[in-house]
Amino acid sequence: MPLVLFDMYWGHELWGDVAPAWPGGGYGFAATVGALVPVVFLAWVAPLTLMNWKRSRGRSLAWVAASLPGLAACYLVAGVIAATARPKRRRNWDADCHSQGGPCWVHVHYPWLWAVGLVATLVAATLLIILLVRLSRRTPSTPPSTSGPVAAPTPRSPTGIEGRRPPA
Repeated sequence: MPLVLFDMYWGHELWGDVAPAWPGGGYGFAATVGALVPVVFLAWVAPLTLMNWKRSRGRSLAWVAASLPGLAACYLVAGVIAATARPKRRRNWDADCHSQGGPCWVHVHYPWLWAVGLVATLVAATLLIILLVRLSRRTPSTPPSTSGPVAAPTPRSPTGIEGRRPPA
């Protein structure tokens, strides 16, 4: 239902007024929206991966709450994309479809809109994956110590040097 309401109230104004005024026109706007798809999806899913219901229910609920802005952003981006969907059958293409910012108008003025959005989505997803892989492989700046802590002296070894016999 939120997508239908978004299309009804803001879809025409968004693609008819905002997209042509965007840097790069409608194609620049489509590239921006396409690049936002993986970003908002990551903003929604990343907090959900940190949940552990067995360890802490309260903390898991906090992570669910932290994912809600990402979910809202996903709905907004999906609404922007859905505002360009033309009806399947031509007989359903009414005057509203061809009006300024309507789905038919958008596809007449920007015929390669879908390709630009798809390429931007794939490029942004690739860059995010590369970034996440590099962050997961990041090593600390100081190498880890291979020696353990110094052992405390034991009653049999007052000096703390085990395996050595005192000189005879």
